[in-house]
Amino acid sequence: MPKSKVRKKAAYTPPADRRTPVKVKQAGPSHPIYITVMLGVMVLGLAWLVVNYIAGEKIPFMADLGNWNFAIGFALMISGLLMTMRWR
Repeated sequence: MPKSKVRKKAAYTPPADRRTPVKVKQAGPSHPIYITVMLGVMVLGLAWLVVNYIAGEKIPFMADLGNWNFAIGFALMISGLLMTMRWR
């Protein structure tokens, strides 16, 4: 059986006139206050839940909130977690 011929293709080069390069501004590191607030909000949410479990019945305003204490604690922790997405 005869061998088929191998065809050589030229390497593809994209046209230069179709796309103009855009310079992207490099973002610097996050401000130290941002990091402090981010960590503080996460720790505050954790502390809210711990205090709710340990002494929630003895603190009047926490006892009035009832199960909303869980929503407050988790909302604080999740907001701190969402802040980590903008941390550089």
